[in-house]
Amino acid sequence: MLLIVFDVDGTLVDSQHMIVAAQGEAFAAVGLPAPTRERSLSVVGLSLPQAFTALVGADGPVVALSEAYKQAFGRMRARAEIRETLFPGVAALLARLNREPAVQLGIATGKSRRGVDHLVAVHGWEGWFATVQTADDAPSKPHPAMLEQAMAETGAEPARTVMIGDTTYDMVMARGAQVGALGVAWGYHTVEALRNAGAHAVMDSMPALEAALMERIAVA
Repeated sequence: MLLIVFDVDGTLVDSQHMIVAAQGEAFAAVGLPAPTRERSLSVVGLSLPQAFTALVGADGPVVALSEAYKQAFGRMRARAEIRETLFPGVAALLARLNREPAVQLGIATGKSRRGVDHLVAVHGWEGWFATVQTADDAPSKPHPAMLEQAMAETGAEPARTVMIGDTTYDMVMARGAQVGALGVAWGYHTVEALRNAGAHAVMDSMPALEAALMERIAVA
């Protein structure tokens, strides 16, 4: 049995426009200038307190920014002002993996449990994921706790677990948990950064990712 754990933002979902817009509203709410788009996206994958600490420092208004961000993001989602769209090929890949008897699917994300539940419901993925680890359940990435908890919940061994993500935080987390680390090139951190963070491989397309996973399933 192979446990395949996916990051969400930047890996399954192209949420950059909502993230940047919600950060902009949050910074406006506390009277601070918003970071650049590049800086905003550099912290995607961290839980909100860690992300805003990285942006404004430990002495900054981290709690206020986190609350304002959650409110802004919720308003945008409810009004469908900016959509979180799946990257091309994600739906088909997950559907195929869900049909594989030798596969368990998981999620490890800096999103809240509420955000993941919304995503699952919107795309009809109920019952597809054997384990879901969120910012509400464990220390922020790159701490390995999310993957350690995922393996404990599913009975998976590190040698039969792979983490797929678009950020250095995902790769460091995977290495810390001693599982496979597969980066994807369509997200928010560069290919070079992913490799430097310990990615075993970086996939430049969805077909390449599917082929790599099929190879792993064949020997699981």
